[in-house]
Amino acid sequence: MKFILGKKENMTEYFSPEGQVFPVTIISAGPITVTRVFEKSKDGYNSVQVGFGTQKESRISKGSRGAMKGAFYKELKEFRLKPIDATDVKEGDVIDVSVFSVGDKLQVSSISKGKGFQGVVKRHGFGGGPRSHGQKHSEREPGSIGGGLRTHVPKGMRMAGRMGGDRITQKNLKVIFIDTENNTMLVKGAIAGKRGTLVEIVSR
Repeated sequence: MKFILGKKENMTEYFSPEGQVFPVTIISAGPITVTRVFEKSKDGYNSVQVGFGTQKESRISKGSRGAMKGAFYKELKEFRLKPIDATDVKEGDVIDVSVFSVGDKLQVSSISKGKGFQGVVKRHGFGGGPRSHGQKHSEREPGSIGGGLRTHVPKGMRMAGRMGGDRITQKNLKVIFIDTENNTMLVKGAIAGKRGTLVEIVSR
């Protein structure tokens, strides 16, 4: 299992040597440092904790400083591993983008863009109401919420509310190009989030 943390940069086009053009997302991936290895015999599960990026010591809580072993990482994340994979990693190991290869299939997780409080047309794709027969301002209204036989709104009713800011996991994304000198990789397609969003990348 290959894994790394990165930062989403922007989207662009990549022209392959064969002349094909691909929409790609640029990711600044790693390097990351293994800060702790969890073993099933001791901790109840197999996992690897890694640190990514740097920041000021004053911005890190006292509890996190102990987990960081004296370093000042911006992010601490865990990756669940199988028992076989856990034996290949030890504390202090540095993992960079070179562990991946062109053509690898990825599972990428990130936080999508927050869009604030939105209505049902944008949030759920409602069609709105007709502007006819005396209805002046019903183009983007939700319509009936089916409360005729009840004294409450049914649970799960699609209504206006906060949109975005969700954890999105995308599977079967493909590595198109890797630049080991600049620690960047090009991934085919779009990845959820704004520029600078933390990205968790796994290849099984």
